[in-house]
Amino acid sequence: MKLPTLREVGTEARLLLIGIPVFLWTMIPIYHMFLFAISPKEDAFSGKLWPDHPTLHNFEIVFKQQHYFLRDFYIQFWNSTVIAVSVGVLTLFIATAAAFSISRLRVPGGRVVMNLALFTYFIPAAFLAVPMYRTMGNYGLLNNHWSLILAMVTIASPYAIWVLKQASDKLPVELDEAAVMDGATTLQIFRLVYLPLMMPSLVAIGTYAVLLAWNEYLYAFLLLSNDREITLPVALGNFLAADDSPWELLMTTGFIYALPPAAIYYAFRRYMVGGLTAGAVKS
Repeated sequence: MKLPTLREVGTEARLLLIGIPVFLWTMIPIYHMFLFAISPKEDAFSGKLWPDHPTLHNFEIVFKQQHYFLRDFYIQFWNSTVIAVSVGVLTLFIATAAAFSISRLRVPGGRVVMNLALFTYFIPAAFLAVPMYRTMGNYGLLNNHWSLILAMVTIASPYAIWVLKQASDKLPVELDEAAVMDGATTLQIFRLVYLPLMMPSLVAIGTYAVLLAWNEYLYAFLLLSNDREITLPVALGNFLAADDSPWELLMTTGFIYALPPAAIYYAFRRYMVGGLTAGAVKS
């Protein structure tokens, strides 16, 4: 058995010195959220590392919608789910088709499209909120789920196109040529050759788009107003409108809302790094 060298030990120690503080910095807010969620209202701000009387009553209140701010909890959760899934599907469709056309079919103007896609990120998304609001109003889409879906697809697509195009460039052109020699059409190449090889990047981009829409607040707040149409992040903001905000219920609802993206990331974590960095290094 080979003993680690002094350099390897030093490298490991430096990684731990960096990793442990980062881990704690990440987990402490999550722990405090969970602490609020299992604390009675009177103990929520006690400052203790563990409540004297932990309870699941807050979760019961949320799931049974036993508070004014929670009367549409399930509808708002469903709104968030529908919007996030729709954004993921539409972003994948647009980005995959664009990347295939630019990288494999070499359509004219492909380089211009890529440059424009990157140029859109010179303008912060927050600066586009008011113009997006005006645009959706002109088309009569305000307080409609499609307004938020289209806005999120607009924000997510440029990055998705760029990542998928870079990943597509790594695929051997010989595969396409062999498929053509066997009589495959363009659609068959796309379906039988391109999509299976691009699956890790597609999963990563789909996850990115879903989580982007799931966590969105600003555009959801501007474009949706009806209590039965808003997403759960906007509904969580309503908790702060009260003089005596129920922080324990706010944190409980937030903790529940954080579970689906955590599960999605855990399920597809092995695709995330490889998929989002595909094409970063030329082979």
